[in-house]
Amino acid sequence: MLGHLLLAASRSGVVRRTVSGFPLTRKVVERFVAGEGVQEARVAVERLRDANLAVTVDHLGEETRDARAAENTTDAYLTLLEAVRPLELGARGEVSVKLSAIGQRLDDAMALEHAREICAAAAAAGSTVTLDMEDHTTVDSTLTILRKLREDYPATGVAIQAYLFRSEQDCRDLAVEGSRVRLVKGAYREPASVAHQGRSAVDKAYVRCLRILMAGKGYPMVATHDDRMIAITELLADRFGRTIGDHEFQMLYGIRTDRQEALAGAGHTVRVYVPYGDDWYGYFMRRLAERPANVAFFLRALGGK
Repeated sequence: MLGHLLLAASRSGVVRRTVSGFPLTRKVVERFVAGEGVQEARVAVERLRDANLAVTVDHLGEETRDARAAENTTDAYLTLLEAVRPLELGARGEVSVKLSAIGQRLDDAMALEHAREICAAAAAAGSTVTLDMEDHTTVDSTLTILRKLREDYPATGVAIQAYLFRSEQDCRDLAVEGSRVRLVKGAYREPASVAHQGRSAVDKAYVRCLRILMAGKGYPMVATHDDRMIAITELLADRFGRTIGDHEFQMLYGIRTDRQEALAGAGHTVRVYVPYGDDWYGYFMRRLAERPANVAFFLRALGGK
């Protein structure tokens, strides 16, 4: 119930203004967001690199309906990639892109053109791009754009949200050689007609999708902070003859940093999802919705404890 309320709040302008107005809100947000500017993002990326962690960097923003704003977001990614290029991250440093932030709601062709620009800049840095997945109305468009991008940039990845009923079939379609899939549980408020609603049902759907990806020929990117899912991933890797290096774990910036470092220390590739930018509200509220412990952290910080 709390998760549903927070997801609803993530789209509320009134709640946005209220939360953003708390004097300590931004201090708390620093746990989840690397900063508002590209140089702050670079500092965070460099620190994670030195801790033997890979990164995927997200310039925060979504659902723009303005062509100039879409261009500005694209330019922000180009600036980011240029800023981190001297770090020589290669495949250990990629970017995550929400297509709605670069024009998807306006025109698929616009979003594809902007995504190609970002992919080209990433390729020049020896890196790549993963497309974030948003609400269920964008899935077909996102997968169509993915297929077109992969014609020239075959390493382009995509996120699949396990709680959608369609996702098992999407995973089957994507579990092919060269494909990179980030499997997440899902972070948007979806109707019962298209998505599993209870935690147990979502967990079971996640495991079914995970099994498909681990049995396939692609490169699974297992996005979870759940020790049970980590253990299941390791069991499936053993069952299907996978080894360290042909799949990876992904976790969010500021969450379970001890577990991130422990997995990396054991030889696993661990990629940290690093968001930055001033449009942090929607991302922040979804992080609270995903994990109740984050709400307690937020309240303690607001209380000065």
